[in-house]
Amino acid sequence: MATIREIAEMAGVSVTTVSRVLNFDDTLNVQDETKRRVFEAADRLEYHIKDRKKRKKKLKLGIFCSYSPEEELEDTFYLSLRIAAEKKIEREGFQKIQIGREICPEDAAKIDGIICLGTFSESTVQKIRDLDRPAVFIDAKGDQELFDSVVVNLTHSVKKVLDYLVEEGHERIAFIGGSDIDSDGKELEDARMPIYCSYMEKKGFLHEDYIRIGGFTPKYGYQLGKELLALKERPTAIFCANDSLAVGCYKAIQEAGLQIPEDISVVGFNDSSMAKYLVPPLTTVHIPMNFMGERAVEVLSERISTNRETSMCIAVSARLVIRESVSKVKQKTEIRIDRGR
Repeated sequence: MATIREIAEMAGVSVTTVSRVLNFDDTLNVQDETKRRVFEAADRLEYHIKDRKKRKKKLKLGIFCSYSPEEELEDTFYLSLRIAAEKKIEREGFQKIQIGREICPEDAAKIDGIICLGTFSESTVQKIRDLDRPAVFIDAKGDQELFDSVVVNLTHSVKKVLDYLVEEGHERIAFIGGSDIDSDGKELEDARMPIYCSYMEKKGFLHEDYIRIGGFTPKYGYQLGKELLALKERPTAIFCANDSLAVGCYKAIQEAGLQIPEDISVVGFNDSSMAKYLVPPLTTVHIPMNFMGERAVEVLSERISTNRETSMCIAVSARLVIRESVSKVKQKTEIRIDRGR
């Protein structure tokens, strides 16, 4: 069996360096090229360490959420993302550290990196920059030159919904969306709305009265749904920016004595756990929330361990889940009376 000294001679390094490299000493500061030479020499000489295990550094990862626990419960999208990330952190053996909504410089000493969920003002992003730690944003982009992000390909997702509705014969398609006010007082537009408007305009179907914007909770879906139903020519389908809005919309439609989907179709977004239990089950866009949360942890830990300088944006695809809340538009039939000859 080969010795450490023989490996050291072949790799051109000291015996101490070989020992520390082969035992994965986290405190050793040598170039990757040196490590490569040591491992290659060990392989060529068929050197083995009994029960050798690579020790993984126990990272301390901060979780920063722009939404409060109460707000998470009103719209569970970010709650699901957070839980997915936290479970991944636990499985990897990392330490989770909750970062308060008021970020302070002292937080930097506690963490190796930070996971950011929610919507962020420019001043908040600057506070995250000031921490001088790697960060990954989920469903947001932060500073794209400095930070990583994991987002949904919204353009593809919204077009899938609208393509499906048009294929079912719908032209009068309404949109119920939401907007947020960030901590700087700036209104954040629903990113789905311009995609919807562009698509409908190209088709010649755009109708300004069919666009309704409020918050993201069921009460707004209810209020805005009632407004749409009160129009002289009501839409045949309503596309909601999330499933919570669709829940409120369902209530408005049912109170009006209408049936889903016979009288009006509804499509949601996110595929939250409640979507398939609505009556009728909701057609919606499935967002891979577990994948996004897990991938964010992987991207952040990789960046910390490799000191990667180039930022990346991962745009994940979403799929349309067709259930029972959409039907084809009923075609008006012309009644002809045969009066004979």
